[in-house]
Amino acid sequence: MTSTSSASGGFERTARIRAGLARRQTGEKLFRALGIVAIVLALGFVALLFTDVLRKGIPAFTQSNLHLAITFDPATLKVDPAPERQNGQSDADFRAATLAWQRQVAMLNWNTVIEAGLREAAPAGFDIDSRQILAIAETDARHRVRELFVNDPSLLGQTVSVDLLASANTDNWVKGNINRDLGDAQQQLPAPTRALIDIFEENGTITQGFAWSLFSNVDSRSAPASAGLLGALMGSFWMMLIVILLAVPIGVGSAIYLEEFAPKSRFTDLIEVNINNLAAVPSIVFGLLGAAVFINWFHLPLSAPLAGGLVLTLMTLPTIIIATRAALKGVSPALRQAALGMGASKTQMVFHHVLPVTFPSILTATIIGVAQALGETAPLLLIGMNAFVAAVPATPVEQATALPVQIYLWQANENRNFFEPRTSAAILVLLGFMISLNAVAIFLRSRLEKRA
Repeated sequence: MTSTSSASGGFERTARIRAGLARRQTGEKLFRALGIVAIVLALGFVALLFTDVLRKGIPAFTQSNLHLAITFDPATLKVDPAPERQNGQSDADFRAATLAWQRQVAMLNWNTVIEAGLREAAPAGFDIDSRQILAIAETDARHRVRELFVNDPSLLGQTVSVDLLASANTDNWVKGNINRDLGDAQQQLPAPTRALIDIFEENGTITQGFAWSLFSNVDSRSAPASAGLLGALMGSFWMMLIVILLAVPIGVGSAIYLEEFAPKSRFTDLIEVNINNLAAVPSIVFGLLGAAVFINWFHLPLSAPLAGGLVLTLMTLPTIIIATRAALKGVSPALRQAALGMGASKTQMVFHHVLPVTFPSILTATIIGVAQALGETAPLLLIGMNAFVAAVPATPVEQATALPVQIYLWQANENRNFFEPRTSAAILVLLGFMISLNAVAIFLRSRLEKRA
């Protein structure tokens, strides 16, 4: 009886154990499946985002160009000959004569020259008025033709081949960014202009080429087709240079002091808590701080890369400090003890033995922090970097914008058919810079780890 009860109890315990194992195995499988589903969903959404950006952005790297035979007709361009330097003429007098001649050239109606080139390329007898045919070329095409003549006055009376940008509306029509089945009232261009564009596309007057203007020009409101990212790229370059020169030494130095030299006290504990809190502060708060301190108090130039770089430095410092301290904590105590046991001072122990080991982690954290700062928009908007600046900043104190802010401005442009693809192209440029920075971090980290 007793042996029967013991056997039955053993079977029950075995059954319970097996049931528990089965439940744990089922739970483990379920957890693993949920993890795989989460990863697949995350990768799927990322792939969907990149696919959408690539689909919209890649066509913006090509642009419609006009190939015209421009005639510098003396009957149209009634201008005096370009001044030549006379014997004994001073530099100031010659420069004044040249400027006077250039002003005379600027007063000429260069649209008439471009219109003549367009009509020459059009079929004979094609009925279209001046305004409609000039809508094919970008509005700054007259400046391009005028500059050619100013640089070479001997062109007067000659016919030369000139490549000009087509207008944004022409580019939309050629690329199919606007529905061709819409009525005339809903189209951006009149019917004769659209018909002539199709003819130009067939006979090779309009072709697609790489959009060099996207990288060689600054932003433009009067000539949207020539709008580019050069000003924003230089603004971001100056800001990132300031961040690297300030955030890296200050952040790494602060982390070394707090981790290796600072005495443990309530004051240092308060500093550590504040640093950790600053890492979680929204970026827009740093923008408010920058506007209050750097703009209103220090009176730094509004919309200048110097102010933007200082704001991004404050935002990047907590990331660098926390990552550097974590890297220093990860160094084995045996290395410190061995260095001190060999007679090294504490400073020598830190800078000659501990810090070189942490270089890969510090470098990675630094580049990731800089890449994060490169993509920030909110703090820059609050210090005025969303202003329209049609110039390339030569110094950090000149007005400029930044690449993420330029993306924001283009996204809000009223000509969405043209600027939505350009916005996606600018996003691809920004992502390219950030991926390049991360790639550099991975490469340098692997090289430093091999040396270590």
